[in-house]
Amino acid sequence: MRIAIDYTAALHQGAGIGRYTRELVRALARLDHENEYVVCWARDAGDAPPATEDVPAHTTLRRWPLTERTLIWVWHRLRIPLWAELLTGSVDIFHSPDFTLPPLLRAKGVLTVHDLSFLRVPECADPAQRRYLSATVPRSARRADALLADSENTRRDMVELLGLPPHKITVVYPGVDPRFRPARDAGEGERVRNRYGLSGPFILALGTLEPRKNLTRLLKAYANLRAGAGAQAGELIPPLAFSGAVGWLVDEVFHLVDDLGLHDDVLFLGYVPDEDLPVLLQMASCLVYPSLYEGFGLPVLEALACGTPVVTSRVSSLPEVAGDVAVYCDPHSTADIARAMRQVLASAELRQSLAQQGPPQAGQFTWDEAARRVLAVYRAVLE
Repeated sequence: MRIAIDYTAALHQGAGIGRYTRELVRALARLDHENEYVVCWARDAGDAPPATEDVPAHTTLRRWPLTERTLIWVWHRLRIPLWAELLTGSVDIFHSPDFTLPPLLRAKGVLTVHDLSFLRVPECADPAQRRYLSATVPRSARRADALLADSENTRRDMVELLGLPPHKITVVYPGVDPRFRPARDAGEGERVRNRYGLSGPFILALGTLEPRKNLTRLLKAYANLRAGAGAQAGELIPPLAFSGAVGWLVDEVFHLVDDLGLHDDVLFLGYVPDEDLPVLLQMASCLVYPSLYEGFGLPVLEALACGTPVVTSRVSSLPEVAGDVAVYCDPHSTADIARAMRQVLASAELRQSLAQQGPPQAGQFTWDEAARRVLAVYRAVLE
C-alpha cells in the first residue's frame, strides 16, 4: 500500500491531536517495514521535517506549498475540489488524523474523529470553531471509507449524533509513551521544580485551559477544600498547579483566582513540553481532571502510567481509560469534586494503592497496538 498521512497537527500542536499524530506515526515506523508512506504537512506547520527514526522506512516527506488556513478555505469553506492527490502524489489511502477529510480523487479516505465535544458540550467550544466543525466533520465522516474513534464513547456519539453506520467505525485507543513511568530521577526532579517554581508537594491539573476542562468548578472545589481544612490548610492541602497552554473563554478562570483569594495557592505553569511532563506527573500528589467531556483523556492515562493518583469525572470516555484505578467525581458538583480530592489527599494508603495499580492499568494501552489496529483498517478499506 501507499499511504498518505497528514502530519500538520504533529508539527503545529504540542499536545492533543499533535501528540496523537506523532506517536501513531512513530509506532507505524516501528511496526511497518512493508508499505510506503507519504508524510505531508501544510507549509506553515514548520520547516523542520520529522526525524528519520520517527517515520516508516519507506517514507516520502512532502511539505505542501499551501498554508493550513488556505487549505481549510479551499477544501472545507469554499469546497473547491483540489484533490489531495495533487499534493501527495498517487496514493491508495489518505489518512487524516484531525477531524476533516480533503477531497480525494481515487484514494480511500480514513478519518480519525477524536470526540464530538462541539456537539455534546457546545457551550464549551469557541463559537467560530464550533460552527466550522459542525459543518465539516459530519460531511467528512460521511465521505470517509473508514472512521477511527478514540473510544467506545466517541463511537457511540458518532452513531447517535451523526447517524453513521456502526460497522464503518473502528475504536483505536491511543497509547502511552514508555517515558511515562513511576521511576524518578532526583536530578530531573530538581531541574523541573526549579524551572516551574515548585518548592514542595502540589496538586496537578493538566490540559489546555478551556471551559470543557471544568476549571471554574475545580477552583471553587479547591477553595472549599482549603477552607474546610481550617487552620491546618497550609499543611494539608498543597498548591494547585495548572499545566497547559491558554485556550479560549478562560478570562473567568483568572478572575476567579482573584475573587477566591487564591493568588498564593494557585500556579499557572503554562505549556509543559514533552520532556518535562513525565517528571511533573511523577512529582504530583495527584492529578485532578474533572473534565465535562473527553474523547479519550490522554492526561489521565499518562498519570496512571506514572503511578500518580487520579481524580477524574465519571463521564464520557474517562471510565474506559481509568477503569477501577481512579477516584471519580460528578463534574457538575463542586462539592463532589472537593470530596474526591479530599479522599485522595487524606489517605496515604489510598494514594499508595492507586500508585501501584496505575501502571498495570495504563499498560493495557500501547501505541504499537494502536498502530496494528490502524494497519488492519488500512488493509480492510483496500479489500
